[in-house]
Amino acid sequence: METMRDKQLIHRILIYNLGLLILAFGVAFAINSELGTSPISSLPFVISLIAGTDTGVCVAIVFASFILIQILILRKEFKWINLSQIVFSSIFGYFVDFARSVLGDLRIPTYAGQLCMLGISLVLVAYGIAMYVEAGLVNMPTEGLMVAIAHKKQAAFHNVKIKVDCVVVSISVALSLVFLGGLHGVREGTIISAVFVGKLMPVMRKIIIPVLRGTGFKINDKAER
Repeated sequence: METMRDKQLIHRILIYNLGLLILAFGVAFAINSELGTSPISSLPFVISLIAGTDTGVCVAIVFASFILIQILILRKEFKWINLSQIVFSSIFGYFVDFARSVLGDLRIPTYAGQLCMLGISLVLVAYGIAMYVEAGLVNMPTEGLMVAIAHKKQAAFHNVKIKVDCVVVSISVALSLVFLGGLHGVREGTIISAVFVGKLMPVMRKIIIPVLRGTGFKINDKAER
């Protein structure tokens, strides 16, 4: 029995990390498209420009605030193991660096080419998030916040993601306009991502679940995301 549980845990860890890796490539494609950073990364990027500090430091601060908000939302329901979200954020950061090194300076010329890279990014981001959320382990701080809100509001995860992404982008735009005098890190690609990644996730989940079940992965059907 313990051996079966151990195998399931290892399976979930592998699926989780594969999801993070796919998500990282989605982020790399978005960066190379030069049409704007992703909704969630737009906030720490703008803050780093305002504060004149490293983006990584601001990512850690913003992600820590997301964990604090989770605690405030869930209160006694918050599981302290979720503090390990910071650790997985570091792993994700490594995956992003790896993905960017693989892509290098790959760019498709013309605006149509940029849109094509953005489209690839949207699919990879939606697939990656859907996969690692399905693994049922610790979420990244961003998705952990969305899961907490979805749980409290009894709402579908993908619908909550759309709203949270839009709120974060709005804050990023406001901060950029007020403190930087213009838009930085936020372009049409950011808005497109905020709207369509959430809509793509149910589609990606329908693709992922049969594949995972085919590998013997135990699906958690208790919560419809």
